[in-house]
Amino acid sequence: MINIVLFGKPGAGKGTQAEFLKGKYNLTHLSTGDIFRFNIKNDTDLGRLAKTYMDKGDLVPDEVTIQMLQSEVDKNPDSDGFLFDGFPRTISQAEALDVFLESKSQSITATIALEADDEILVKRLLERGKTSGRPDDQDEEKIRNRYQEYNEKTAPLMNYYKEQNKFYAVDGIGSIAEITERLSTVIDNL
Repeated sequence: MINIVLFGKPGAGKGTQAEFLKGKYNLTHLSTGDIFRFNIKNDTDLGRLAKTYMDKGDLVPDEVTIQMLQSEVDKNPDSDGFLFDGFPRTISQAEALDVFLESKSQSITATIALEADDEILVKRLLERGKTSGRPDDQDEEKIRNRYQEYNEKTAPLMNYYKEQNKFYAVDGIGSIAEITERLSTVIDNL
């Protein structure tokens, strides 16, 4: 069982890389962003609640996110492992995830951060926003607010996982194939 947390600021390529990694390692990809967008599109109670936070560029509260993620893990009991994309984003979420996985006799195997310069990522997101239809990718101020949220709340997770010897940084700039190869090298050596 391999459980990987994929870190990176919005636009770093987590979703793109997750598509390759889930196939190569037979992992179940759990993207909180995708799950939230599904719920928003289908106008569920969770979707409406998540939208109020996402529209401001803020993170959805821990309790909502954790319950949603636990439900998704429980829907995949035969998985060879999970690729967590966009979760955890805070120390309290990481601790809750550890407790939840421990209750299933599992743990996080590794956390891998896709690292890239903010200015490159802002350009990527604005470009993506032209075709994605996502309002949070079309407003530079909202994008920069998301990065501020990331720096304040998510970056401390790096130390949390470093203390457990589970943190790996990977250069997120280059071709998709180059980045996939860098990620695979880390995973293959776990």
